[in-house]
Amino acid sequence: MNTSTAMSPQMSAADWLRLILLSILWGGSFFFVELAVRELPVFTVVVARVALAAVILQGILRAMGQRLPRGWAIWGAFLGMGLLNNVIPFSLFFWGQTQIASGLAAILNATTPLFGVLVAHFLTTDERLTLAKGSGVLVGFLGVAMMLGGGWSGGALLAQLACLAAALSYGFAGVFGRRFRRMKVTAMQSATGQVTASSLVMIPLMCLVDQPWALPMPSALTLAALVGLAALSTALAYVLYFRILETAGASNVLLVTFLVPVSALILGVGILGEVLEVHHLMGMALIGLGLAAIDGRLLRRFALRRA
Repeated sequence: MNTSTAMSPQMSAADWLRLILLSILWGGSFFFVELAVRELPVFTVVVARVALAAVILQGILRAMGQRLPRGWAIWGAFLGMGLLNNVIPFSLFFWGQTQIASGLAAILNATTPLFGVLVAHFLTTDERLTLAKGSGVLVGFLGVAMMLGGGWSGGALLAQLACLAAALSYGFAGVFGRRFRRMKVTAMQSATGQVTASSLVMIPLMCLVDQPWALPMPSALTLAALVGLAALSTALAYVLYFRILETAGASNVLLVTFLVPVSALILGVGILGEVLEVHHLMGMALIGLGLAAIDGRLLRRFALRRA
């Protein structure tokens, strides 16, 4: 994750539309998962997401005239990225959503840049904490503490901690993924390779734990949720993400972090009838304030106006 203080490229109207659509797709993933885990066990839902996405992305990659690279080193990197960016966080988030609302899971997912800043500080030499970033992390985690403060009981607390652990895994994935540029692996190859490697890991685990052949046939709504999760919230979302990254830059694409909880809350509250408590919303506000401090552009704009 690049949190440089350099000025970000201007975003066109098309970039903003892509960004909003991406936030809807990623926010919608929490909605789709909420529907799917009502009938299917966690590992089965994870496999449906990564395996179908892998098939779709393989087709897109071939249409772009690219192929997945070969070699033990590159596929070892795909496996590491798949574990950190798919297998671990998907499993933790999906299990968490069996205990807590999808909107709350989406808010906790927004802590990913907070963990990303900390991981980058300790594991890299060029993304150290600054005063602004450190302040943003502190404010963001105060928001996390406020959210957890109302749920110190039973499965709800464990589910929230699982979602935070998933966000931490995403933070490690952000640093781990930097190696693909050095290995001359394109963004779409990286996306396709990691979901392919994730599928190879998760399919045996699903068969061992879930034994899907013994499960009752899921409803049409659940099957539709799985297709939406894989095709829309994973495959199409990756294509949009890398398109925005190409045209608007890394700093601008991080704005999606602010928008994903909003779209997830609209779907969760408006369609699923979920109810969030006041301390959840206050915590979300503090997390958003922390993310704004880390992003830096609002502070820079305020400083320019003062000047």
